[in-house]
Amino acid sequence: MSETTDKNPPDLPPKYYLDNFLYLLDFVKKLYQSILSKSEMNFLNAFENLSEDAQCLFVRFSNRRGAFFKVNALSYSELSDIPAALTELTETGFIELLNENHNARAAEVVDLFTKPELLLLTQALNPPVLPPKSIRKPDLVRWLLHEYPFEELLEGLDALEPVVKVGYEVEVMMMKFLFFGNRYDDMTEFVIRDLGHVKFQSFQEENFSVRFETRQDVEDKLMISLTAETFHEQKDELPPEEIYDWFMNWQGGLVGELSDVALPSYRRLVLRVGAWLERKKLPEQALTVYQLTEHAPSRERRARLLQRIGAVEEALALCDDMIASPQNADERFFGLDYREKILNKKKRIVRRTTKALQEADAVSIPVAFRYRVELGVMEHFRELGQQALFSENEPWRALFGLVFWDIIYDTNVRAIHHPLQRVPSDFFLPDFYFKRETLLKDRLAKLTTRQAFHDLIQSTYTGKLGTANVLVAWFEGLLDIVQLLVHYLEPAQLHAILLEMAQNLRENTRGFPDLLVWKDDTYEFVEVKSPTDHLSAQQLHWQHFFERTGVISRVLRVTWELDKEDEKTSQ
Repeated sequence: MSETTDKNPPDLPPKYYLDNFLYLLDFVKKLYQSILSKSEMNFLNAFENLSEDAQCLFVRFSNRRGAFFKVNALSYSELSDIPAALTELTETGFIELLNENHNARAAEVVDLFTKPELLLLTQALNPPVLPPKSIRKPDLVRWLLHEYPFEELLEGLDALEPVVKVGYEVEVMMMKFLFFGNRYDDMTEFVIRDLGHVKFQSFQEENFSVRFETRQDVEDKLMISLTAETFHEQKDELPPEEIYDWFMNWQGGLVGELSDVALPSYRRLVLRVGAWLERKKLPEQALTVYQLTEHAPSRERRARLLQRIGAVEEALALCDDMIASPQNADERFFGLDYREKILNKKKRIVRRTTKALQEADAVSIPVAFRYRVELGVMEHFRELGQQALFSENEPWRALFGLVFWDIIYDTNVRAIHHPLQRVPSDFFLPDFYFKRETLLKDRLAKLTTRQAFHDLIQSTYTGKLGTANVLVAWFEGLLDIVQLLVHYLEPAQLHAILLEMAQNLRENTRGFPDLLVWKDDTYEFVEVKSPTDHLSAQQLHWQHFFERTGVISRVLRVTWELDKEDEKTSQ
């Protein structure tokens, strides 16, 4: 990620990266000292005793990809004596010179060098037949590793340029993992903040809560993250059968129950592996993997696979479960439709989403709008003297974010764990609603009029403009669109919609109708469907929900109106 694209970015201190790393270490030590291992405490103490330049050089290493670095390529203007810093880091165990013990990572070491450098190495090794100069670098790396033992390559590589390996890899990884709570955020988040690219929500330092209560919490969560990375790396390298065996062996090796904090990541991993095995045409293996979780869409996928292999009764039982207790709209409509399909196997079943679309009103618009169908429908309504704008998802998300901003980021709920956090850790979990139900309902109880909604939204918008919020995408005109929703809907309708969203933020922040169409005191929401589009379960969910709450909304099918040239062609 580029650190800045601004023409005149803010000036960062020369050693800004050290300041950020020291902040991270101090933060982790304050919140997690009770669960740190002996090696992690040793790292913290040893790092504190390094000179400033040695600390800087180590942080430079730790913030870059890979663990091996060519010494001659090091150049940092803020460091006055890099050789001295290298010597200090070597003597204190923060780096080590390339040696035979790095054999397991030979590919990483060899890949560090450029293709011209590796061609020089092959000449020095004097093989019976030199590889062609046109050889691709990845092929050259594989050839070297196949033809020569690492010990022999080591001498030649060292002659090209000294290489060092950064130490304390596991400890540094753990420090960052404890701070961010995941493996995908990194130190560039500090830079993004410092350069002003993102304005983060501000919190009092003393109000942060720990993400991990116990050592098992952090180790389980980290284990799942690393396993997911391994799956991503291996799935394109190994046969599907081997991936399945690897995953089930890993699954069988889990001891005891996973901690609660690791379970959401575990479920996502199971679903990813199961879906991948399906795509690789291994239905029985995919079924076995899906059975490891009840989390959606596991039951849907299992029902399909069970019916395919002839286990009809089991498939029907899953459909009944989904009908009785759907986790989302997809499960609700799938359970109903698939149960009917199984029981009426000799008849063609029309899905409820398809039926709703077939029964919808239709409008004819010029075929010139085939790649921007919503714009064509907007133009249709404008020709009828009405106004129209896009209302799909973003305005509703912003409405929720602006009305409940302080509740979303309430530190008393213990879902905010560090100052660069954009999303509460429970945001996409049932916990979000359960923990905040009273707060949400109390807020809505105060919003009994449209004016109360307008005032709160305006105040939050003005006070938080530009601040990162998981639901609010700042763009020109956003406030006007949100206020328009409030203008046309009754407070009780807004209450119902916002609470429905709160109970499943992952699913219920999508599927809203494409357009808001209005004139004077009348309005309607319109879900636009081109001739080749289909209605999703979540879109149908909102159509049903709006109908129950008295919100005017409908699905509108589009048919193409041929222009004169197209009519001639068709004739």
